[in-house]
Amino acid sequence: MNNSLEDTIAQAQAQQPVGSPCTNICRLSLATGYCDGCFRTRDEIKRWKTLSDAERLSLLQVLTDRRA
Repeated sequence: MNNSLEDTIAQAQAQQPVGSPCTNICRLSLATGYCDGCFRTRDEIKRWKTLSDAERLSLLQVLTDRRA
């Protein structure tokens, strides 16, 4: 896994409320539709602020799996 994403996710999980997985590499891949930095879709990025902490933690796991 990309250390930057791994570190960012670890920091996000420790925050209250759960922090953003953004790695400041904000570029959507035309091939996958995922951000090249955090592996979220455009929709997931837009919805982030409205997600509960439980939903955010679940999505962080999805991002980890996507990256792998």
